[in-house]
Amino acid sequence: MSNATQFHTNITVRRQLLERVMICILTTVPCCVFLFMNCAMLLTLRSKSVFRETSRYILLYNLLLADTALLVQSQLMYILAVCRMTLTYPVCGVLIMLANLTTAISFLTLAVMSLERYVAVCYPLKHATIITIRNSGVAIIVVWAFSALSILTRVILLLNFPFEELQSLQMKHFCGKESMLLDPMADLYDKSLTYCLFVSTSVAVGCSYIGVILVARSASTDKASAQKAGNTLLLHLVQLGLSLSSTIHNPILTAISEVLDRTVLLHMQIVLYVCFIIFPRCMTSLIYGIRDQTIRPVLLYNLCCQCRGSLSVIS
Repeated sequence: MSNATQFHTNITVRRQLLERVMICILTTVPCCVFLFMNCAMLLTLRSKSVFRETSRYILLYNLLLADTALLVQSQLMYILAVCRMTLTYPVCGVLIMLANLTTAISFLTLAVMSLERYVAVCYPLKHATIITIRNSGVAIIVVWAFSALSILTRVILLLNFPFEELQSLQMKHFCGKESMLLDPMADLYDKSLTYCLFVSTSVAVGCSYIGVILVARSASTDKASAQKAGNTLLLHLVQLGLSLSSTIHNPILTAISEVLDRTVLLHMQIVLYVCFIIFPRCMTSLIYGIRDQTIRPVLLYNLCCQCRGSLSVIS
């Protein structure tokens, strides 16, 4: 009987290990592909002076940098959770604060980029005066300052928790956003800030889209340019919606876990993670890398050079 029990235990352990390896592979491969694309885009945006001296591309670089950092952080946290590894509260806090910082930067930069497209289409004669490199730098500083201030507020709220009463700083549960919301005020602040960022960014992108579409219908504007800007803003709305979906990723999993069996739930977990967590972080590269006529040839050249370099190293 003991041998049979030990045999079934070994089978269960091997099956669980195989599932964890499969999950890591199925999520890490697309993550690495998207990370490769983002890094190629970052390299492209620093490779030529036209990108370094144009406000639109400066803002794009800031957005892409935040998305790339969030992509790396999300995959690291996911692998730690799959491998059943727990962290200490300070280490988990740093990772969660990094995610909150980059998320806020991503939302606010999307809003600024949408307003830049609005000015470019609706006020083309004033665009060069309003959207300057200096003003873009100021906007980026304001975005980072506001995001850092929100993190400082989170840290202050987190310090209200009596950590000295804990026997150990080692966490009993996996590191996640919910794990660091130890105080009711911290939870309320987190939800309020997330909704505020989403609503404000949605209003900025939506109003810019409506303005661009109205201008595109007039006879005194470049319809092709206005239509392209409108499509870009529409894609930003989709990107924003997917980014918000990442905040309800865990509640969705909790809800469907009650009605689906374990195998189907495992597949759904991978699909939801790739669609809601990973994919929104690479949409910036897809939107601008494919549609922007200035970026596309340089990006393709950098991608080909990097692929050739990797193949030469392997051979």
